[in-house]
Amino acid sequence: MSIKNIRMEVMQTLEKNIDSFVDQFLIPAEKIWQPTDFLPNSQKDSFISEVEEIRELSKELHDDFWVVLVGDTITEEALPTYESWLLDIDGISQQPDNGWARWIRAWTSEENRHGDVLNKYLYLSGRVNMREVEISTQHLIADGFDIGTATDPYKNFIYTSFQELATYVSHNNVAKIAKQKGHKSLAKMSKIIAGDEMRHHQAYSHFVKEIFKIDPSEMMLAFQHMMKHKIVMPALHLRESFGAKGSLFDDFSTVAQRIGVYTGFDYVDILKKLTVSWEIDKITNLTPEAEKARDYLMKLPERMQRITERIKVPNTKFEFKWMIPA
Repeated sequence: MSIKNIRMEVMQTLEKNIDSFVDQFLIPAEKIWQPTDFLPNSQKDSFISEVEEIRELSKELHDDFWVVLVGDTITEEALPTYESWLLDIDGISQQPDNGWARWIRAWTSEENRHGDVLNKYLYLSGRVNMREVEISTQHLIADGFDIGTATDPYKNFIYTSFQELATYVSHNNVAKIAKQKGHKSLAKMSKIIAGDEMRHHQAYSHFVKEIFKIDPSEMMLAFQHMMKHKIVMPALHLRESFGAKGSLFDDFSTVAQRIGVYTGFDYVDILKKLTVSWEIDKITNLTPEAEKARDYLMKLPERMQRITERIKVPNTKFEFKWMIPA
């Protein structure tokens, strides 16, 4: 039997529990928070004063912070790309009886709220050029991306396990900065978005654990493959308007590292957490090739830690079209 067919069988086996996965890791729309819970209520007389308060508090947060928040927002807004990618995984289809497609749609519906609330908050803050933000968002969706997983469910679930934890870290650190600056509502909003991302991470991480039980060697090789090629961030092709060449991602990443929202050390820490969570040191019945993959993965965090410690983050001032000139 081919590797692809084995993966299809594993996905079909896990699909039998899809309803329990939805119940365990996702929250019904009527019970979960909605964007309006964190935004000024336009039906109340206090609406204008609440907007003015947001605008005043937003002045206390520096440009680097807003650049990172814009990048995070655009990343969340590019959700159509992620949904279409996941729906193309082997074992997932748009057929009405496909349980995995039901999971993807339910996950997407929760993720959709993040870009929605962040976009509105940016608009109300008065600190950014929303038209430029919207253009960058449209470009990111139109350009698409390649996360190096093809249609392999094993590699895709490694990616989503890592990426959901990375977005948790990013939103959680944004919340800390906002709180330090007295922007309590933004801090609370970012914190609860981070909570969603952690739940989603736990879901995809659980899928990986289950696959390790059924097909340990191929899952180990998939993990090694993804870490050898490194996790590509969803905003890798971030760009601005009027045919600007090249990605903004490196500049955006530098700013994010400079203010401590997402750093190389966070990347290493996530790798460590996944290795421990999946207990890869205890997995048995591995092929010789998979044993070598495990050895590589066990040594990788320390190696990456040493490399990261040597990296110097520049203090370069970047000009982003998203920002309104002071």
